[in-house]
Amino acid sequence: MKILYSDNNIIVCIKPVGIDSEKGMPEELKKDFSGEIYTLHRLDLNVGGVMVYARNKKTAADFSRMIQNGELIKEYIAEVYGTPPDKGDWTDLLWKDSRKNKVYAVDRERKGVKKARLEFERLNAAERSQVRVRLHTGRSHQIRVQFASRGFPLVGDGKYGAKDNIKSPMLWSYRLTFSYKGETRSFEVLPEWYYIKRLV
Repeated sequence: MKILYSDNNIIVCIKPVGIDSEKGMPEELKKDFSGEIYTLHRLDLNVGGVMVYARNKKTAADFSRMIQNGELIKEYIAEVYGTPPDKGDWTDLLWKDSRKNKVYAVDRERKGVKKARLEFERLNAAERSQVRVRLHTGRSHQIRVQFASRGFPLVGDGKYGAKDNIKSPMLWSYRLTFSYKGETRSFEVLPEWYYIKRLV
């Protein structure tokens, strides 16, 4: 488990692909840290990257308020099929079918439908393009669905239209930024495949 920062209040770490962010990660962290571990946000099981956890109730409450107010900035790197626009600001209505664990973009509001917004910048133009994404809302499978619904499924994301043999979507939480102890803190780690793309 790679730890980027820790003190008596928070742990900033890298969640590996394949570990559950809400149950598995706290269990792993408890092997090295005493006391309770509070989950503040989540990543899909098959997505990895930078996460922050709280070590006490007060800090958990403080971060919950930050998240509600949009003050925890979450940024991702994704690799998608096709060439999206240079940049964009997308808002969609998403509905989750819990039985299938699948999310759909829909055209009208109804029970269970939630607004989802993200901004992105395309980093290169190719058959498989990389994009940097900033989430403004934290909906299930949000990045995956918003790109797939426009014809740009994530590489490795068979659930949302990718036709390849890659086992997990090429999506990574690469940077978290938030105010902590009176200053802005930013923690950034890029995925290995980001660098590989630039070597070929």
